[in-house]
Order: sequence, then C-alpha cells, then structure tokens
Amino acid sequence: MREYTMEKPNPRQKEFFLARSRFVAYGGARGGGKSWAVRRKAALSALYYPGIRILVMRRSYPQLRENHILPMMKELAGIAEYRESDKSFSFPNGSRIRFGYCDADTDTMQYQGQEYDLIFIDEATQVPFEHFVRLKACLRGANDFPKRIYLTCNPGGIGHAWVKRLFIDRIYAEGENPEDYTFIRAGVKDNAALLKRDRGYVEMLQSLPPELRRAWLDGEWDVLAGRYFTEFSTAAHVIEPFVIPEGWRWYGCLDYGLDMLAAYLIAVDFQGKAYVTREVYRSGLIVSEAAAAVRAAFSGVKITAMAAPPDLWSRRQDTGKSAAQIFAENGVTLTRASADRVAGWYNLKEWLHADEEGRPRLRIFRNCVNLIRTLPQLTFSETDPNDCAVQPHEITHAPDALRYFCSYRSRSAGAQETTEADDQVRRVFNL
Repeated sequence: MREYTMEKPNPRQKEFFLARSRFVAYGGARGGGKSWAVRRKAALSALYYPGIRILVMRRSYPQLRENHILPMMKELAGIAEYRESDKSFSFPNGSRIRFGYCDADTDTMQYQGQEYDLIFIDEATQVPFEHFVRLKACLRGANDFPKRIYLTCNPGGIGHAWVKRLFIDRIYAEGENPEDYTFIRAGVKDNAALLKRDRGYVEMLQSLPPELRRAWLDGEWDVLAGRYFTEFSTAAHVIEPFVIPEGWRWYGCLDYGLDMLAAYLIAVDFQGKAYVTREVYRSGLIVSEAAAAVRAAFSGVKITAMAAPPDLWSRRQDTGKSAAQIFAENGVTLTRASADRVAGWYNLKEWLHADEEGRPRLRIFRNCVNLIRTLPQLTFSETDPNDCAVQPHEITHAPDALRYFCSYRSRSAGAQETTEADDQVRRVFNL
C-alpha cells in the first residue's frame, strides 16, 4: 500500500481537522476549500482509526460523484479499493467510507438503523432540517471512535435557517447542548490554492447581484441568503379567499411529473390582476389520474387556457402519445407555455412586484399552502445567477406551474394589445 500524502491545509482547514465538538460546521463564503477539507478529513480518519465507519453525504448523487468520489478515486489509488456497487471505499485496516445523497425524504430513510462514527454533510444548507435530524440518529456505535457530524455550508438554500440558528445565532431548543456546536468561518481569501489556480474566481463573485455577493463572497448570514424571489412576502401576497365576481377570466397552469402534479386555478380581474384560488398538489399520479384530479378541483368554471411546460408535448415510447394528448383525451386541454426559464422567472417577478401603495399584481389565496410554502424557498442557480436552482425537486413544481401562467399571460396580453392597436389603425384609416 502506498503512503497517503496531501498538501498542507490552510489555517481554517486545520481548525476543521482539529475540532472536537459533536457537530462541526465549516464555511461562510464560497471558495473556502470545503470539499477538499471533507475528503482529507474522511481519508485521514479512515487511516488513523482501523475499522471506523464513515458516511459522506451531499444533496444529489451527481454532485457527490463530481466533488468527492472521482477526486478520491485518484487520491486513494493504491490505498483503498472503491466499489461502485455500494459506492464505498474499503481500507485494508477495515475502515470504510460510504457515499450517499439525500435529495428527497425517501433518500434518508435508507439510512435508518445504520450506524456511523463520522458523518460528513457537504453543503448542509442545501438540505432540510429533517434530514439532519434523521442522520443524527445514525451517529452511534459500541466502540471508542469519536462520534461527530461535520458540516460544510454557505449562506443560502433551504437549510439556511436551521444552520444559521445552530451555528451562527447559537439559539438552541430543548435537548440541544450549545457545547456540541462549533462553527469555523472560512472565506475565499483563506484558500490560497484556489486563488492561485483561478484568479478570476473572486472577480466573478464580485460581479454578482448585491445580495448574492454579500452571501457568497462575504459569507454574510444576515441577508436573504440567495433567495430568488425577494419580492415575495406573506403580508403582501397571501390573502383570505373570497368569492370571485362574475366576468373575471379564469386560467389554469400546471407542472406535471410522476413525482408531483402541481396545478393552480387563477382568476384575473378587469384590471389584469391575478388571484391564485385553488391548488392541486399530489404525487404518484399517472397522466389520466392527474387529469381527473385537475378536472375535479377546477370544476364549475370556464378556463380560458391551461398553461403547461413544453416537454408534455413529447411523445412517449410506450404509447406513442404525448402527455398533453392524454390530458386532452381525459378532458383537460393544455396550452404550451414558453420554455425560457429566465424570462418566465422575470415575468413572475413583475407579477409579484408591488406598486408604490404596496399592491402586487398577483396574490395567492391562503388555501394554496404548497405554493406559499415553496415559492420563498427558491434560491439562485449555482451556474446561472439569472435562473432559479432546480434542486431540491420537491420545492420547484409549484413555482414552475406559476411561471407557466406568467409566461403565457405576458405573451397573450402582448398579442391582445397588438390586435387592439391594429383594429384602431383599421378604423382610423377605414381599412
């Protein structure tokens, strides 16, 4: 077996290696060398403690593979054997590093009943608090090995609130011991290796929108943490249901997948303001069942158009029909919305924007609980600051459905204005 060697850690990474609390969080600004620290700490622990059991977690498997598995296959070549079947490294001394992901609630269920001595949660602010709680239950074993969870994190993401509460604000609930929690703040300037390799990385962070720059470059936690729809507020946008007056126009919108159907019924008044009135939010439905659920929930009104994503018009290999065709056969006619994500989100921002008197163009009835829950959780994409993140999937379906409505209405309203202008020209010039 060859000797394991590594470059020298920076001062913040060294603090991470030497921390002895039960829960150790490392991060702040982006580019602080978090992934490197996770890989080295896990490998060193496996070599130092014969027979130790280690779990390395990240939100999705592609991220896990790119950031940890592939680099460690090179770093541990000749030292540990990687098995793709169970996604783990086995060491000659009996130690084992397993890799897992927790994109959905069901993903964390597979770890129930398992025991680990060390657990690493990389990018912890990308996972909900419930996942952290379940993983804590796996931290046990009848041995003398240390029992710790190491977390890396940046401001932003669906887990921002709980990470900030435990490690930054240090506000603890009953049963949480303050001495168990340590936070090691690190920034891009601490990572000399990155600055040497990529001199433009800091410039890229400096060019981000102000709020995102404060979170990702400065590592500030007391910002809206990368939240995409800063325009949204419960006070301004959530209202009690009321009876829709006659003459208002009805629209529908939906986002469909086997994992989730999110559909909304929207009333538009004579001034062009929209009110989201009904919600369908169900998983595990085939297309015909989804159509039946929409029909039942939206009965009693005449819908002008039901906006839906373009991919529903792709033909399926098993039936030769598209989902849109099956919807139509089951009584729900869909209208294709634009596939331009960024333009759609910008349209939604305009609908959410409040005027000088605090009145937005779009409001949501309080009974649409999943739209109200998920819309403020959307964060910026890590690859495109103009777009929303597509993970975790569970929180994207409802906002996506609303985006299709906004895209459709913006397009159709523009077409209607053009038609009215053309009609006026014809009348003036007697054409």
